[in-house]
Amino acid sequence: MTVDPWGQPHGGAPIPQEPASPVRPFTVTGGRTTPRMQLAIEALVSSATTAHLDLSGRPPEYRAISSLCRQVRSVAEVSALLRIPLGVVRVVIADMAAEGLVQVHQPQLDAGKPDVTLLERVLSGLRRL
Repeated sequence: MTVDPWGQPHGGAPIPQEPASPVRPFTVTGGRTTPRMQLAIEALVSSATTAHLDLSGRPPEYRAISSLCRQVRSVAEVSALLRIPLGVVRVVIADMAAEGLVQVHQPQLDAGKPDVTLLERVLSGLRRL
C-alpha cells in the first residue's frame, strides 16, 4: 500500500515517491473548510501572475497552483495534479482569486441545467479512456 503526500494510505496506482508533507491539509487553509466564494469543481482557473512576480513569500501551494495554472486548468485538475484534497484546493484558489493571483471562470448554468459543452467535453474524455 502506498501513501499520499499527506501521509495517508492510498489504494490504486502507485504514487511517485515523494516525501510526505509534514503539513496537514487543514493547516494549509488555516482551518477553514469553506471557500470565500462558490467554486465549482469544473470552474477553470488561470494564473493572473506574470513570470516576474515574486511568490517566494507565499505558501508553496500558492506557487504550485500559480505555476500549474499558466495553462488553464479546472479546479478538479489542480487538485488531482498537485495531489491536494479538493476541499483544500477550493479554499486556496478562492483565497488566491481574492488577492488577484488567479482568475476563475465559473461555468454558466442556465436555470440549473448543466452546460451542454461541458457534458460533451466530459463524454469525449471518457471515450478517450
